[in-house]
Amino acid sequence: MNEEINENLKKLSTWKRIFFMLIFAAIGGLVRMLIWAVILLQVASTLLTGQVNANILVFGRNLARYTFHILLFLTYNTDTLPFPFADWQASIDLELPDHKTGQP
Repeated sequence: MNEEINENLKKLSTWKRIFFMLIFAAIGGLVRMLIWAVILLQVASTLLTGQVNANILVFGRNLARYTFHILLFLTYNTDTLPFPFADWQASIDLELPDHKTGQP
């Protein structure tokens, strides 16, 4: 049992993932602040013009998808690195893995 744990602790891929998880945990915090800015801008737009701003709407949707991609990576539901280590479109097109097989 201890040998198996020692082998797991020596895996470079595990430490690499942990490193990226720390990076994306920090990025996720910044994105959450940006989402609040989007919320406030949309509220202001609605109050001032009576309608939502389409550009902010699309930007907010993309931020939500990016946040979802980060959360999937942090919870080991995907091995695909989020932006900036992959294309932005990878976050938009990401498919959820099947919970039974782990495959998309």
